[in-house]
Amino acid sequence: MSRILLIEDDIPIRQELSELLRNAGYEAVYITDFTAPLPEILSAQADLILLDINLPGINGEQILREIRRSSETPVIMVTSRTSELDEVLSMSYGADDYITKPYNPTILLLRISAVLKRSRDTVTNTTYRGLTVDIAKGSLTGQKGELILTKNEMLIFRTLLEKQGGIVSRDELMTTLWDNAEYINDNALTVNISRLRTKLADFGCENAIETRKKQGYILL
Repeated sequence: MSRILLIEDDIPIRQELSELLRNAGYEAVYITDFTAPLPEILSAQADLILLDINLPGINGEQILREIRRSSETPVIMVTSRTSELDEVLSMSYGADDYITKPYNPTILLLRISAVLKRSRDTVTNTTYRGLTVDIAKGSLTGQKGELILTKNEMLIFRTLLEKQGGIVSRDELMTTLWDNAEYINDNALTVNISRLRTKLADFGCENAIETRKKQGYILL
């Protein structure tokens, strides 16, 4: 489940956004202190930030510049302003997208999904249990050589890896696959997870995926 941080001082709008995001399957968190927000923003470890430009004591563009000094977390600017200058400045400071109020909820959710997907796609290499994971290639490399995963298997593995140690629900895995135009049903998901678990075990990663009944899966 992707975590989205709301930086919005208008309480009714913040509550509305939180409900919208939670109903869409996201985890919504927020801050309420805007005097020196950077430590709290970074500690939230969000997957995406919705940042209002008009904030008390400091504007969102200042916060965006501070965020970009130490983090590449995707940021979508949300504002009631309609000036093209604000959009240009936001994008030049490192915003990933920009939307004006009153926003269309469906469009906002589509933009969030698109930005999150772009963000995941830019990460091509990482590690797991001493193995090099090449997401773009769909492979794991280690002392035993190279393990090639199918597209579905890598999408599942990447989603579990992003939340390693945390529970990922079947619904979240299905959503990830559908978002990537991989249309599979519930039974096919079970088969893909079983094959992925077997491949990892054969490659030296025994008991890599733990099943939590009625909850989902954990990558250990």
